[in-house]
Order: sequence, then structure tokens, then C-alpha cells
Amino acid sequence: MLPNDTPDTPKWYVVHTYSGYENKVKANLEKIVENRGLQDYILDIIVPMEEQIEIKDGKKKAILRKVFPGYVLVKMIMTDESWYVVRNTRGVTGFVGPGSKPVPLTDEEIKNMGVEEFAPVVDYEVGDSVRVISGPLENFIGEVEEINLEKKKVRVAVSMFGRETPVELELAQIQKL
Repeated sequence: MLPNDTPDTPKWYVVHTYSGYENKVKANLEKIVENRGLQDYILDIIVPMEEQIEIKDGKKKAILRKVFPGYVLVKMIMTDESWYVVRNTRGVTGFVGPGSKPVPLTDEEIKNMGVEEFAPVVDYEVGDSVRVISGPLENFIGEVEEINLEKKKVRVAVSMFGRETPVELELAQIQKL
């Protein structure tokens, strides 16, 4: 457990289900949470999906595929009751973890899976002088023109070949001077 975590910090857990039951488990669990008033303990239930392009009869078609067939992700505060409710939901075969002890996903795993967005820490603002710390423009110095947190991009006016040139960079590619 991390030092700033408390037992009542919600975490993401992986729940194993019968193959093909992922959406049923999600629906059943959502119904149980609502009926028993467990919204404070079971906060989110997702079946991670990704869009794939399938070509059938020469036509492209976008379809949604399960990223982890047979698994559902549940963000919950682990208590005896919340464990029991999830564990005994129809279609659930158990939590992922040794024995009956579920192991929560790490922040790194959650980030890699794209399950939850982490707000990037931005210590600069429009008008600040910054240095590019990575990428092809490394060590260039410029001025922040625009910050787009949704796209995780920043536009910086960099002096190149004697003129100001606006470049779009990742938020983490620059550092305030």
C-alpha cells in the first residue's frame, strides 16, 4: 500500500468472468449497486473496448472489440461486503489475485491501459519562457502561446532561423525556465 493510500481509497480491480458474460456482469453489478445503495463502494465498472477496422466484402467497417475478453474492471473500495457482492455476481468466477485476496491495479497499469485519465501537472502558463527538454527541438527556448489540456498539447513559439515559429509539443516535452 502506498503511504498516501488509505483503506477507503477506491482502486481498480480485475474481475474474471465467464467468456462472453462481460457485459452481463457489468449490467448485473450496476443493478446490484443501485438496489443495495453501494454507490460509495463500487464506483465504476467497465469492459475495456477498442475500435478495430474490419474489411468484409471489400468494405471497411469499424467494430468494437473487447480488449480483455473474460475480464471486467471494477473501481471499488474493498470491504467484506463489496468483495462479497462482486464475487457473487452471476457470471463472475473471481477476482484476479492470489487465493481470495484481490490485487488492485497499479497507477502505471491503469495509465497503460488507458482506463483512467491522469491530469498532467503543468507548472507553466501562457506567456512563460520554456525550454524544450525532449524530442527533435531539444534545448530550444520559446514562449508558451497556448495550452490544451484535453489534447495534452502545448503550442510554443520557438526562435528558429531568426524567426518565431509556432510548434505543437506534448505537455511533458517542455520545462519552465
